[in-house]
Amino acid sequence: MTITEQIDIITRKLKVKGLKLTRQREITLHVLLENEKDHLSAEDVFMLVKGKFPDIGLATVYRTLELLNELHIVEKVNFGDGVARFDLRDDDHEHMHHHLICSHCGSVKEIKDDWLSELEKRLELEYGFEVTDHRLDFMGTPRNCNISDCKRRNKAVS
Repeated sequence: MTITEQIDIITRKLKVKGLKLTRQREITLHVLLENEKDHLSAEDVFMLVKGKFPDIGLATVYRTLELLNELHIVEKVNFGDGVARFDLRDDDHEHMHHHLICSHCGSVKEIKDDWLSELEKRLELEYGFEVTDHRLDFMGTPRNCNISDCKRRNKAVS
């Protein structure tokens, strides 16, 4: 699906809630869509939006991201580093996708498969609990992570 098609879908979601796709919201969405694999922080989004729309303020970007989060267009996630990041929700899937997060270097891999549908059915049957959404993050070390390099990088950041 193209960015234009995705923007059209989001525009319809906004209209249902009585909201408009302002220029600021559109540029913010473009930045998120162009960088959807990067799990951008609000500051990252702001810097990229400012490059396209120099008059925009940080508060406007924050408000836009919070609105998109409230409308379930993006998901605010934290990978254990204390930084809120924004992840686009996938309209092709009923739930938020999952993440594999390296405990050493913080690299993130997305898992689009939903392996929890059986658990959701069981929760409803056994506990009378209807799951409307879920998110699952796995912390660990990927096979291809060079742990000594990760430790060196983390010491440099600390």
